Amino acid sequence: MPTYETMSFHLETERLILRPWAESDAPQFRALLSERGKETPTVEYTRTAIAKLLSATESTGIALLPIQRREEGDFIGYCGLIIGRSTVEEPEIAYELFQRARGRGYATEAGAAVLDAAVATGRRRLWATVGTWDTPSFRVLEKLGFERDHVSTEESGEVVWLTRSLP
Repeated sequence: MPTYETMSFHLETERLILRPWAESDAPQFRALLSERGKETPTVEYTRTAIAKLLSATESTGIALLPIQRREEGDFIGYCGLIIGRSTVEEPEIAYELFQRARGRGYATEAGAAVLDAAVATGRRRLWATVGTWDTPSFRVLEKLGFERDHVSTEESGEVVWLTRSLP
């Protein structure tokens, strides 16, 4: 089984900074999760979620990272690598932005930085999974070079699996 370098947990782009989670991210992370339209998670749930993300990073060497806009310094979402429906050898790229931050290229910019970080770990392939209804995410993944692989059906509906080979 190949071993991989640990992913860089500090990524910077022209407009964005991706960095490790801090407990102070909990209120903004909670607000982001509540935009999904289900219910607003409790503060305790959100703190536990951050602790689980940090613990997963510790054990896997990959990370889902908060995204901050460089100039404004505000939390606008997250992007990174997760095991998700995949494996630590071929992780998934995942991202979510506040509605107010969408449509400005931030997901593509953060995703490109995460792709570079994945290449630096020595990985050969990444996955992404997206609900069939999520047209904006398909556009982001297409710009990042992902291609459709197959569709599965889950409780939440149809999910498209996309993949991208890394250099």
